[in-house]
Amino acid sequence: PKGGPDGGDGGNGGSVIIVADSNLNTLVDYRYQRHFHAQNGEPGQGKNRTGKQGEDLFLSVPVGTTVIDDDTNEVLGDLTHDGQQMRVAQGGAHGLGNTRFKSSTNRAPRHTTLGQEGEAVNLRLELKLLADVGLVGLPNAGKSTLIGSVSAASPKVADYPFTTLVPNLGVVQLAPHRSFVMADVPGLVAGAADGAGLGVRFLKHLTRTRLLLHVLDIAPIDGSRPAENFQIIQRELAAFSPTLAAREQWLVISKTDLLP
Repeated sequence: PKGGPDGGDGGNGGSVIIVADSNLNTLVDYRYQRHFHAQNGEPGQGKNRTGKQGEDLFLSVPVGTTVIDDDTNEVLGDLTHDGQQMRVAQGGAHGLGNTRFKSSTNRAPRHTTLGQEGEAVNLRLELKLLADVGLVGLPNAGKSTLIGSVSAASPKVADYPFTTLVPNLGVVQLAPHRSFVMADVPGLVAGAADGAGLGVRFLKHLTRTRLLLHVLDIAPIDGSRPAENFQIIQRELAAFSPTLAAREQWLVISKTDLLP
């Protein structure tokens, strides 16, 4: 062609990047939209101009989100602080324009190459609450009363099992600039690891705690023995995660006012 080859390279494709956002507290948006893709790079232009790069796609998730490869179950990373970013799918490399193929024997090449496909991944996102202290115990042991007494949390409290149906977080203020976060999860029952009661699906929220407070009802209204109730919780923790079961625990005795 008159003037020789002048086709520039294409632009690289955009990547998909997950970003932790402290303003979010749920993954519900990803329940309704499951497929995401970044922008394609644009073709190269004449006069040896490179095509525009595809824009990266940023997906915001709550702090505390774990990113898992859904095909292999490999944990790819944890987003534990605000603004933390994780590239989960790399954009494809650009194609080459015909200028690249000019040589002493081929002064007017028509050959070009297509850009590479970007990465495609199947991911699973799991949200684990970030708390310093986690409360465990049987239903109606007094966990919600405790967190409601020492923090500004307002969990539902009633005199029947499974009052707590979702995890609750409370900030315990020790001094003007000293505080810690406490997490209350639904109570466990014998066989929870096998799905009894509300199961152990909420225990994942305690995996990042530094300390467990085991709230033990000293005067159960069903006549059960506190020592055996203590062992029930230990067995269920071990069945869920030996690491969690081995975490430091403090025993908190509740309802001592009901003792004769």
